[in-house]
Amino acid sequence: MTFGLKMSDIIRTFIAVELPEKIYSSIEKIQEELKSHRFKIRWVRPRNIHLTLKFLGNTKKSDVDRIAKAAKESVKDIAPFSLFARGIGVFPNIKRPRVLWVGVYGQMDMLLKMQRNFESQLETVGFKKECKPFKGHLTFARIKDKVNSKKLIQALSVYSEFESGSFVIGKIILYKSQLKPSGPVYSKLYEMPL
Repeated sequence: MTFGLKMSDIIRTFIAVELPEKIYSSIEKIQEELKSHRFKIRWVRPRNIHLTLKFLGNTKKSDVDRIAKAAKESVKDIAPFSLFARGIGVFPNIKRPRVLWVGVYGQMDMLLKMQRNFESQLETVGFKKECKPFKGHLTFARIKDKVNSKKLIQALSVYSEFESGSFVIGKIILYKSQLKPSGPVYSKLYEMPL
């Protein structure tokens, strides 16, 4: 909590790309098939899967307009571009998997340029640049408990050749995230067309 502010003055925010229905459906099929292995995994609801460009975390409501302005500045020279989803991976590694993700490929130069723009512009309104290099991915599951790595490798290997059709990134969204016992609820605060 920020000193002097009430919790009601603070919201959790992030900037991301909303995915098309065909990507949600493809990932949902993978989730359904992996559920048969009965791993202790918390599945991300398919419509909650997105390509995060910058997680802002706890944010003062009064800063939202400044964030939106900086975000709009970040995309002003970016034209719509194409990406596709391919392959499956884990963070941080297969011995201690915590996150299952689908990779993102395509016009990565445009995605990386846009993400760097966000880092620079948002630094001007008080958000630190990320230390780790950006790795575009779509988180579809989180693992809290220990899982059998060998079984997980076998289950995931079936999807090593997974690839979606391409999709166009035509807008970026500033989201509000509300954490609830049933899972996070995301609502759009601003949309920024490319």
